Amino acid sequence: MTPSLTAAAAGTITLGGDLTVNRLGYGAMRITGKGIWGPPENPAEAIRTLRRAVELGVNFIDTADSYGPNVSEELIGEALSPYKDGVVVATKAGWQRPGPGQWTHNASPQHLREALEGSLKRLRLPRIDVYQLHTPDLAVSFDASMEALAQLKEEGKIRHVALSNVTREHIERARKIVPIVSVQNRYSFADREWDYVLAYCEQNGMAFLPWAPLAGGRQAHEVLTSVAVKLNSTPQQVAIKWLLQRSHCTLPIPGTSSVNHLEQNIAAASLELPAAEFELLSAVTPAHVSYR
Repeated sequence: MTPSLTAAAAGTITLGGDLTVNRLGYGAMRITGKGIWGPPENPAEAIRTLRRAVELGVNFIDTADSYGPNVSEELIGEALSPYKDGVVVATKAGWQRPGPGQWTHNASPQHLREALEGSLKRLRLPRIDVYQLHTPDLAVSFDASMEALAQLKEEGKIRHVALSNVTREHIERARKIVPIVSVQNRYSFADREWDYVLAYCEQNGMAFLPWAPLAGGRQAHEVLTSVAVKLNSTPQQVAIKWLLQRSHCTLPIPGTSSVNHLEQNIAAASLELPAAEFELLSAVTPAHVSYR
């Protein structure tokens, strides 16, 4: 491993006071089949990608039972168990998958308990270090969902509880029931709808996991490309580096199913993003972006 190719170059963040991980993680959604359904076309490459991620210092891996469904967790268990010391696997529940490209809510207490038990078996873990409610379910009391996770934490099956796709109100309600260590929402240099949630995480000592780091829209693409050319890097690397510099509490989790792309993403941790270029990217706001 060279100094320029390690997730450790991103620095570290501590979750819940006892889990310290490098601030460049890995999102394992893309190691499934087309439409996030079924097995990947090349399972061996998916296994290699997971193992290479850990070799390069990635010690925070994000997944969900709905990715596949089950496929992502099964591959992580196969590739990484027994886990290297310090590797944290965060998974989620709250979505169900009736078919390819289909996602339905289910955050009932019974389903969350069943989903957790399945995740423990697939990931080959005795406890989930970070367990996230994937999304609130309008058909189920949010408090009931959080109380179920709090109970599972009390039973020792969850180390820390986290949230995904939520508002500040959700976070505040959840924290009255159980401590929350992180929030995962869509966020990028040109998609900052959840700026206020990021600010709340900063103020309250929680990690913020941005997903979808590449923004859509012609202007956003043009600005990102121009900065990447200037820095002799890729648009993806610049977008990831912007997220790392945006806040001390961000923990980007870019995903891929190939070793080559993974290594390009990890190289972003060592990229130098000058203040002028950071400000140029920061000036691209949702109001300036024409989404496709």
